Amino acid sequence: MPSTPSPQQPVPADPSQGGAEPGSAAPSTVVPTRAAATSRRLVLWVGVLAALVILVDQATKIWAVAQLEGEPTIELLGRWLHLTFIRNEGAALGIGSGYTWILTIVVIVVVVFILRSMRRIGSRGWAVALGLLLGGALGNLIDRIFRAPGVAQGHVVDFIGYGDLFIGNVADIAVVGAAVMIAILSIQGIGIDGQRHSGEGEASETSAGSSGAPGAPAVPDEKPDVKPEEKDEVPSAAAGQAEATPDEKDAAEGPDAPTTRTVS
Repeated sequence: MPSTPSPQQPVPADPSQGGAEPGSAAPSTVVPTRAAATSRRLVLWVGVLAALVILVDQATKIWAVAQLEGEPTIELLGRWLHLTFIRNEGAALGIGSGYTWILTIVVIVVVVFILRSMRRIGSRGWAVALGLLLGGALGNLIDRIFRAPGVAQGHVVDFIGYGDLFIGNVADIAVVGAAVMIAILSIQGIGIDGQRHSGEGEASETSAGSSGAPGAPAVPDEKPDVKPEEKDEVPSAAAGQAEATPDEKDAAEGPDAPTTRTVS
């Protein structure tokens, strides 16, 4: 009886020939997943830092209201640093007095902008800066919403005096620190996504031109120079080889080759 061929077992894919091992993820999906995890971790940093700033700011303001309101100035470093309690209806340096509700709207817009920018964050430096900025903005916004004389018109509690310049609070310190960090990151060319954006195009063009990568200017092939005398000799030699006498043809064909001559 004829033997029945056994069914062939499927051959596993060879990873070296482009096949993927079972259970292994494609490289294109690993990088976005890792980047998304990093972004989520940095967003968590922003939230935790903002919460700490708000906690310290509100705790010190509660202490200032209980201990410093109605009391004389307490000097810490002479007149350069002192504790003086005031309720500020404007912004820093007394700017915007009488327009508290406008300042409230501006702060809300800033907070919304920060929250939207957090989705693209990819730098630790920007995470710290945005955490400080968000915490400081929300710390003063809480005062404007919940403190007297009313909603969106509340006066901010300030108690840290810097000489004769201005009087601020912990939230103001966080905002100033965030502004300094943002300025440094911008000068270094580091975007909120963690990538350097200044001079990137020039660097890519230089590397492409030096390595012969696609996009580099093509270098014309150099052809050897041929003298006019050599150009004339080449076709003449070829013509001499092409023309052969009948005797040379007979000699090349040999004695056994039949010869045909025309008799006149």
